Formats: sequence, C-alpha cells, structure tokens
Amino acid sequence: MHILVVTDAWKPQVNGVVRSLESVGRALTEIGNRVDFLTPQDFATVPLPTYAEIRLALATPRAVAQQIDAVAPEHIHIATEGPLGFAARRYCLRKKRMFTTSYHTRFPEYISVRTPIPEKLTYAWLRRFHNASNGVMVATKSIAEDLKSRRFQRLMCWTRGVDHSVFNPSNAVTLNLPRPIFLFAGRLAPEKNLEAFLSLDLPGSKVIAGDGPSRRALEASYPDAHFLGMKDANALAVYYASADVFVFPSRTDTFGVVLIEALACGLPVAALPVPGPLDVIGTSGAGVLDTDLRAACLAALEIPRDKARAHGLNFTWAKSARQFLDNVTLARSVPEQFPEANFGIVC
Repeated sequence: MHILVVTDAWKPQVNGVVRSLESVGRALTEIGNRVDFLTPQDFATVPLPTYAEIRLALATPRAVAQQIDAVAPEHIHIATEGPLGFAARRYCLRKKRMFTTSYHTRFPEYISVRTPIPEKLTYAWLRRFHNASNGVMVATKSIAEDLKSRRFQRLMCWTRGVDHSVFNPSNAVTLNLPRPIFLFAGRLAPEKNLEAFLSLDLPGSKVIAGDGPSRRALEASYPDAHFLGMKDANALAVYYASADVFVFPSRTDTFGVVLIEALACGLPVAALPVPGPLDVIGTSGAGVLDTDLRAACLAALEIPRDKARAHGLNFTWAKSARQFLDNVTLARSVPEQFPEANFGIVC
C-alpha cells in the first residue's frame, strides 16, 4: 500500500511522535509498503509561541492539496492536529477521500497548564477534527477509553516499538556520579511534571536528559540535578543502560516511548499510576507505579534488570507497523465491517 503520512511534528524536533512516525515508516517499507511524509520541511515555517523549538508550517490549503496530488497516495494518514493536519483533513473531506488520524498528544491538558483555556473546549475542537476520519489511532487502550467517554468515534489501538539494536543493556558504562542514579529523558516542559521528580528527597543522583522551554528555570531551581541537554538515540541508550531507575513523573503522556526504550536497556521504571505507565508497565513487574513517586523510585531499585529487559522486548516497530497497517485496512473497509462503528474501540 502507498501511504502518505501528514505530520506537523518532524525533524529537527526530537520527541516520541517524530521517532514513532519515522520508525513505523521504515518498518512499513520493510514489509513491502511505500510511505511518504508531508512535513513542515516542505514549507516556510514560524516558531510556535512559547515553544520556539516547534516550527509551524506556513502552508495554504492549495499548497497542501498540490503536494498530496503530486504524491498520489492510496491512503492518507493525518498524524497531527496542526496547520498541515487541518489542511490535509480539508482536502480529504472536499475530495471525499478516506483517511485516518492519530491522537499522540493530550493537548487539552497541555494547554490548560499554560493557559486558562478549559480542557472541555479543547476536547470539543479535537473531537470535531478526529471524528471526521475513518479511524482514530491511539497508543493505549486506557487513552481510547478516555476518548470514548468524550464521544470520540472509531477508535483503534496502535502501540509503539523500540529499536533493540540501539536500545539494549550492552551500552552500559560506569557513570562518574553518586549512585543510585535516577534518570529522566524527554522534553523539559511544564506538562512533564518534572518538579514532582526533582523535588524528591532521594539518595544518589538525579540526571535529566533533554531540552525544552522549562530547562533554564529547572536548572536554577534544582542546581544539584545533572542536566545533560539533548541526546541522540545512541547517547541516550548509554544513559538508560547505565542508570539505576528511570523516573517518569508525567501525568499527561499518551504512551511514553522513553518508557519502553528504558526497559529495553534493562532499566526499571518508577512512575505514577496514570494512562501511559499503566498500559506500558501494568502488572509486568518491570516497574513500580505509585502515587507516592519517591516510594516508587526506591522500590524500583529492587527490580532485576533482566526483568525490565524481558518486558521491553515485547515492544517492536515491526509489531507496531503491522498494527498500523491492519488499522488502515479496517478503516478503509465498508462501515458495517468496523465493529461498533460509532463508538467502538479496536485493540
């Protein structure tokens, strides 16, 4: 199948959405499909207000339509709800073309952290965007259940994977820091709830890999933590394999690709019992979920690394790509073949 993925999130951004789309694209190609991407790199861009690292495409609906017509895909998947996503949605509706979307980011919660806009309004806007599609792919069943309760339709689960050739325990080195080492990796932004981790009274060292709008304020408030800045996948794999616990304080992530990258390197997880960690860790024993994050961090020190590694091996990009393709095939089928087409969840 020839698939065009339309995404407002793209390089040079370093985040789970970009890594997921690139990795699934490669895996789909490996099993005989053609995947093209329509991204902000094809247009002039401007920085997102309050978050200059994210560039928004200055793309007219006509320019996006011309790009899509030039590619002539068999199927269109709209990955994000940004300028390109909206233009591609408009194109599909005008041309009466089937398309799927994916829900990567809990924008209502993110926006409410930064502005006084009520979550209810943002969810209404997102619902209108996604319900026009033939299928909405979400990372976990718990997120799908939440969206179902908010009247999102045609929900389909689409898991994530790990490149095990990069993320594995063989990358371990001796870090010149007091142990135990508690590591976080990801975007440094208000919605990541990093203060909940950095303010904990923990032995050893706290290490933060990543960058974002909150970095300067966090460095000033927590001078004892070690801020590494942005790290590529290979460098990040070294820290995963060399730390003692991966700490994930976020309450708003839909999945958390960093969770399964850490597990693949044999690094146990400490997190809050919220969607994302609940789905990824669950009852696997590869991590500890507790409303008391400090207790979770200390308990995770007792988890054998091979147990974390074994659970991480369950997540592959090949599985993710097959699930994506199955979802596209189902979404393109006649409506009566889609179970409970109005409010069903396909997992």
